Amino acid sequence: MSSIVVSGLEYAPPGGDSLFFDVGFGVAPGEHAALVGANGVGKSTLLRILSGELQPDEGEFALGGTVLTMTQDAGMARPKDALRDMLVEVAPAALRDAGRALHAAEATMMAGEDDGTGYASALTHWGDLGGYELEAQWAAAARRSVKTPVEDFSTRLVGELSGGERKRLVLDLLLTSGADILLLDEPDNYLDIPTRLWLEERIQACPSTILMVSHDRTLLERVATKIVVVEGSGAWTHGGSYATFPAARAARQEQLGDALKRWKDEERRLFQHMKVMKQRAAQNFKNATKANAAETRWEKFVAAGPPPPPVPDQRIKVRLRGADSARRVAALNGVSVDGLFLPFSDEIHFGERVGLIGPNGTGKTHLLGALAGTIGPHDGTIAFGPRTSVGLFTQVNDRPEFHGSTCMDIVGRRIFDEEQAMKALGRYGLAAQSRQQHQTLSGGQKARLEILCLELDGHNVLLLDEPTDNLDIESSEALEQALDGFVGTVVAVSHDRAFLTTLDRFVMITDDGEVYSLPDVELALTALHAPDRLGSLRLAKRLSG
Repeated sequence: MSSIVVSGLEYAPPGGDSLFFDVGFGVAPGEHAALVGANGVGKSTLLRILSGELQPDEGEFALGGTVLTMTQDAGMARPKDALRDMLVEVAPAALRDAGRALHAAEATMMAGEDDGTGYASALTHWGDLGGYELEAQWAAAARRSVKTPVEDFSTRLVGELSGGERKRLVLDLLLTSGADILLLDEPDNYLDIPTRLWLEERIQACPSTILMVSHDRTLLERVATKIVVVEGSGAWTHGGSYATFPAARAARQEQLGDALKRWKDEERRLFQHMKVMKQRAAQNFKNATKANAAETRWEKFVAAGPPPPPVPDQRIKVRLRGADSARRVAALNGVSVDGLFLPFSDEIHFGERVGLIGPNGTGKTHLLGALAGTIGPHDGTIAFGPRTSVGLFTQVNDRPEFHGSTCMDIVGRRIFDEEQAMKALGRYGLAAQSRQQHQTLSGGQKARLEILCLELDGHNVLLLDEPTDNLDIESSEALEQALDGFVGTVVAVSHDRAFLTTLDRFVMITDDGEVYSLPDVELALTALHAPDRLGSLRLAKRLSG
């Protein structure tokens, strides 16, 4: 049976406090369950335990049938690796080991350190385990996912495929593998909206039991049949889609609060009854038996313990204040970067929320980098108006200047009072990580720290590259609320459909390099779903040319 059963799991990283404990849940055969919770609660760690990569400190789990795993960085292999090496890493365990051994034996033979005997043996072992059948699956997935034909997986390099092609190739392979269970860690990260739509369709059609981590609210609403929530002392399950989850959680919080109140009331009643009976026993020894019974009943009730309290909500408080600037924030005239898109001209005005949208590989991040001054040179001119201060949020939160520094060091360069710096970290849920070095933070923690730095730097023009990719859902919503009250201008690259609804207008770059202006989110989402209709869509304005 392709079920997942987890009971009493506990895990603490080496030398650290317990990350989670008493985690238990089940996923029935064929269910598509989403694992949700705040950044840093251990969702990815849970998947690593279920895949066998990590060992829990306590508890047990059982997975029925064949299991395939996709990590967050799947498809992000080193550009000079062969596609074969990238795909071997998402193969079943035995084939993965055999593929690695085959690669090593081949390298040894090519270096003249083996006469070919070791390679022949490794090749036979690869074939015996089903390696040739797996290569046929690779070829079929590549035909569906890669624009140019892949003739040889051992010579075609990872860097010759776009990031979107790599991720889609891995996902296509896993979702058509026939594996009993799939463990998917943020499968939607780095995917453009057309590929996310494809992913939703493939997950819905997949017969495998799936347990996945995702922060894409739209995807969760469309594909998850069960929500497993990691919070508090363990985990609980909502047996429905994400669309009904917020209401279910609110109801659960209220029930937990009511149950705890009832327990406290009953404890007080039993305690008062015991006191009364002891007073009566002191006056008349015939009441001693009743007094002892009352004391035993109270002690047993207290020993059983109270029900769990409501889980404290994660309260991320983002305060992006900004400042006034000239009406014309930026003027772009004949701008193009590396020939990725046709030259175009546009103006960005104070207070606008502009979304840069389009398929992966069309140059959106390059355009954002040109605006930030981190990518150059570029064709045309970009001129910012007076009183503008520009801040950039990077997609992968790669800030070399933060390497080796703790969160307190980074914030302390902006707030010189340690108490106030700690309060700022606390608002972003980072107080516990104040002495932790930047490179050891989770992706979501790095993202929150980077947003905090933008806040403290006081910019009035924010350039955001996929700001919600690594944020948990509560943090994404806190950022959206803060941007709504931000006094300034926002230009954002995003494939998060919920986030896109908070923006005003859109600049779309197509696969053909043409640039269009779209005045509202409804038109933008229509264009993203059906880019071939873009030229005929009402109100769409071509900027390039």
